Amino acid sequence: MSKEKQRREALLYHAKPQPGKIKIVPTKPYSTQRDLALAYSPGVAEPCLEIEKNKDDVYKYTAKGNIVAVISNGTAVLGLGNIGPEASKPVMEGKSLLFKIFADIDGIDIELDTEDVDKFIETVKTIAPTFGGINLEDIKAPEAFEIERRLKEELDIPVMHDDQHGTAIISAAALLNAIELTNKKIDKVRIVVSGAGAAAVSCTKLYKAFGASAKNIVMLDSKGVIRSDRGNLSGEKLEFATDRKIDTLEEAMKDADVFIGLSIANIVTPKMLKSMAKDPIVFAMANPNPEIAYDLACKTRKDVIMATGRSDHPNQVNNVLGFPFIFRGALDVRATKINEEMKMAAVRALADLTREPVPEQVNIAYDATRLAFGKEYIIPKPFDPRLITTIPLAVAKAAMESGVAKAPIQDWDRYEEELYQRSGNDNKVVRLLHNRAKVNPKRIVFAEAELLDVMKAAQIVYEEGIAEPILLGHRETIENLKKELDFDAEVTIIDPRSDESKELRTKYALKLWESRKRKGETKYSARVNMGKRNYFGAMMLLEGDADGMISGYSRSYPRVLRPVFEVLGRAKGVKNASTVNIMITERGPLFLADTSINIDPNAEELAEIAQMTANVASTFGFSPVMAMLSYANFGSSNHPNAQKVKEAVRILHEKNPDLVVDGEIQTDFALSQELCNNNFPFSKLSGKKVNTLIFPNLESANITYKLLKGLNKADSIGPIMVGLTRAAHILQLGASVDEMVNMTAVAVIDAQEREKRRKMRRESE
Repeated sequence: MSKEKQRREALLYHAKPQPGKIKIVPTKPYSTQRDLALAYSPGVAEPCLEIEKNKDDVYKYTAKGNIVAVISNGTAVLGLGNIGPEASKPVMEGKSLLFKIFADIDGIDIELDTEDVDKFIETVKTIAPTFGGINLEDIKAPEAFEIERRLKEELDIPVMHDDQHGTAIISAAALLNAIELTNKKIDKVRIVVSGAGAAAVSCTKLYKAFGASAKNIVMLDSKGVIRSDRGNLSGEKLEFATDRKIDTLEEAMKDADVFIGLSIANIVTPKMLKSMAKDPIVFAMANPNPEIAYDLACKTRKDVIMATGRSDHPNQVNNVLGFPFIFRGALDVRATKINEEMKMAAVRALADLTREPVPEQVNIAYDATRLAFGKEYIIPKPFDPRLITTIPLAVAKAAMESGVAKAPIQDWDRYEEELYQRSGNDNKVVRLLHNRAKVNPKRIVFAEAELLDVMKAAQIVYEEGIAEPILLGHRETIENLKKELDFDAEVTIIDPRSDESKELRTKYALKLWESRKRKGETKYSARVNMGKRNYFGAMMLLEGDADGMISGYSRSYPRVLRPVFEVLGRAKGVKNASTVNIMITERGPLFLADTSINIDPNAEELAEIAQMTANVASTFGFSPVMAMLSYANFGSSNHPNAQKVKEAVRILHEKNPDLVVDGEIQTDFALSQELCNNNFPFSKLSGKKVNTLIFPNLESANITYKLLKGLNKADSIGPIMVGLTRAAHILQLGASVDEMVNMTAVAVIDAQEREKRRKMRRESE
């Protein structure tokens, strides 16, 4: 993507459909006059009076305990420098967004128009009663040190400057693990720190807290090695001044065990890396380009353990692994501060988590057979669902043990469950889809590339590295669209009706006739069909000239389904193909089937649909907990419509007893654990959170998913086609650009899975 195009897209993202990235929504009913009288006058007076008597009741009656202020004066923003408070606001809104999606914390951004330390501190102290915690952000050093120090001393709520401590906590966890892998001792390793800003100082202090020896540390700033005989050193730099008579990074790197980079790109050369000790540990964390490129470092030293700040390489030092979960734990025990014990607990929890078996969902997200503790896995991945239940818990315990928790947790099992429940409210599934697709992009046919929105989707998946688009349609029209969208990449364009495609069209037509000559297909009709993009695209898949196909944006579902079925057919052993929609809801993802194909399936067909849907859920890293839906509950009706669901459940229990599936059951009982537990304790669903719904017919499934999408504004991924021989997926008529991008990622993952299965079959033969 060109810089100008990226600039336009970023501006459009922030401006439309409404400015900004966050908003405030009510958490209480407000539809009636009674509701409003309780929310405001006169009812609101009662909690006010209770809080007046006991200030701590503000946590009981208001949202204070779940609100963190994200505060900056815009003096050290990202790589942009001192750009001022207004210009820093998009970054602070972004930080608030991360708080919400990773830890369900409401972040409120506040930008202060002052560089005066005393004014800054006084302002924050004045507004502090509003918040449960303070996250300081993008404040330049050395003022950042003074501001944080004084606010921690003078306020009774958690305060943390994430620029300092976030990187320190994540990198410290990685360092502990890297040192263990190399069989070295932290008090013996020689550490070089390139950079002397807030993050570098905080990192080095935390390493010392874990045992690193000051005499073994060399820190450099823009002037070179910070030596004790240099004049005009700040207190922070003086702490790390060395007595060694060296001046340059090259001298410092000789025989060093660890390099910590928080400076600028490409300052470490292969020669410097070669001069380091055996099994060097290199954390090159400058963004977007590290102090030495990952590939170059690994090529130079086979024994290097490498980490960067980038997401496209192993071992990303990403602050999002820390700050949301640290504040979550601090807020949940109403900690008066975030102290060293809490930070160190977060480090240990992150380090320990890395050494545990990795959930399949994480392996799936990163398309790994089995991530395991080692050189390329020394810190957890941001997609790891265990972060929300591990880091806050460790931080909360440390707060209690160090005496700063005002509301100690009594029931740890219940707290862990509460943390888990907070993890289902965002689009993790979408991020998982895109991330996994990017690991191994596939060739995806866009059968309607002459249409603007389809071309937009193709451009996004190309530029994001999700897929390699193959564009079908009139070449001149497609080229004009590409120019209009500034899509200047060289991608494959095929016009099935053009002279240049005649040979391929003829080849495909003959293949189609051979496969369908006893099903009414003639050579003439096969040639005619091969001029149609959906037939042509499907044949590309069948012949291995593409890996997947997306179509259906401008055609009704049945019109696209027919050529796909005729060309590709059903997979071996599958009687009926079906579709699954993933609904992104507040309770987490819900897998719904069959939403598009089978009008009134019988019991055997329902069982097959359920089994294929379970496979889809597993593919995306979720253990299926399946409710077979009906208007009846467990034998309450003898009508054939209810009985077929009951029979489908019997078939599933008999064929796959380990599958968590039950019914027939009504939707409300399926979705409410309390209702199910109280009324049907014998059910396989009792005590479990249902994430997969199998509907008795097409009407109920299609209507339900569109109701969820329309009324609750739930995002939908699908319909995902299951049961075909190839990865072809048909969109709903008029799908949005985002929906097409998501479905392309699904097609890529589908193709990846098929490739894996073919490889396994070949190896077993």
